[in-house]
Amino acid sequence: MGGASPNYLEYFTGEREVTILVDQLQSEQGARFLHKRNRNIIVEVDADEEFEVKPGFIWTTLGQLKELLRYPNVVNMDSRTVMSCVKFGSYSEHSLRLLSAVNMMNGANMGKQDSYLYSVLSADNHLHELQDIIQWITSLKFKYELTVNPIGISEMRHWIYDGHTISHEEGKYFDVIGAHVEIGNREVVAWDQPMVRSAQEGLMGFIVKKIDGIYHFLVQAKLESGNFDVVELAPTVQCLTGNYRKGKNEYLIPYLEEVLNAPKERIWYSSYQSEEGGRFFQEQNLNTIVEVGDEFPIEVDENYCWMTLNQMLSFVTYNNYLNIAARSLLAAISFY
Repeated sequence: MGGASPNYLEYFTGEREVTILVDQLQSEQGARFLHKRNRNIIVEVDADEEFEVKPGFIWTTLGQLKELLRYPNVVNMDSRTVMSCVKFGSYSEHSLRLLSAVNMMNGANMGKQDSYLYSVLSADNHLHELQDIIQWITSLKFKYELTVNPIGISEMRHWIYDGHTISHEEGKYFDVIGAHVEIGNREVVAWDQPMVRSAQEGLMGFIVKKIDGIYHFLVQAKLESGNFDVVELAPTVQCLTGNYRKGKNEYLIPYLEEVLNAPKERIWYSSYQSEEGGRFFQEQNLNTIVEVGDEFPIEVDENYCWMTLNQMLSFVTYNNYLNIAARSLLAAISFY
């Protein structure tokens, strides 16, 4: 390629002495990439080390990054997936109740952010045991079979190549376009490449519900053609390549109306976030978290399961369990 080495690469290749905090292989978009994974790493450098902050870089706290996620298209997808790998520990119910009591004695009222923190820290109070969730995922992987066979572009039905663009005959899903790119602050300063241009903005949303006093997230076991192992854990609603608007759905999308038509006071988080800009052309998706009340049943469809934040973060520890849409939303959750 002839490009320059990325800044700070030596801190992640073993050339420099660091403390490794996170080192995981995580999947990319299963609807767009075939078996693609990226290595997510967080390292800590010695506090006494003389560290050069190069042009285009700045130190921030994790809290500041989460605050920036309230704004559209500020924190890119790569940063969001690495942020989602940060764990906050697991504590007994007794310890958390003691902490809550101390806070109340000091006049602190428990708000949504505290409830989020309780959901992420509690190792005890949950609807389903972790082993039961693993068994649920395993049974779905056994039930469904995924076979993907590469074929030539000329063999694809309903797709058209006009000499410049590959697109669907009905203008749906996405196009593949060619792009010439020039930039001054990357390893390679000019190149040509294909890019995926989405036909519409997507939607990624979690439904949350307080069950036995702790917030649970409704997680979907989603099958996508590029997945490594059939299904991955996804947000309650994930619509990236179809037309999800009312009256134009190609298939039934469970819980779509609850996310699209949520009252303003039930929306905990809502912001457009960009997809991977190196391969997707100006693509953004609405990321949202919506609370439901007692009217929403605990019993859910077969491909769905209630999980606490603590349980979801347990699955982030392992490869190819939580998909990138779910991880993007996890990164956006703040505790203040």
